[in-house]
Amino acid sequence: MNVEGETLRDIVVSVGAVGFFIVGTLVVGSQFDSGGLTEQGALALVAVIVAFILLMTVLGYWLANQH
Repeated sequence: MNVEGETLRDIVVSVGAVGFFIVGTLVVGSQFDSGGLTEQGALALVAVIVAFILLMTVLGYWLANQH
């Protein structure tokens, strides 16, 4: 299977961003776990989700403008 360099770059960037989201979620879950997610932990989880959305927006815009 022959994958173009641009497609490979898109895949690597996307997998890296999803990896960031997974690691962020695991860190929040382990730091704020006391028999359940605390209020602070819930806010931290929302912050991770918002950061992921912003990161994907910026990366998508950047990737779309690459020539």
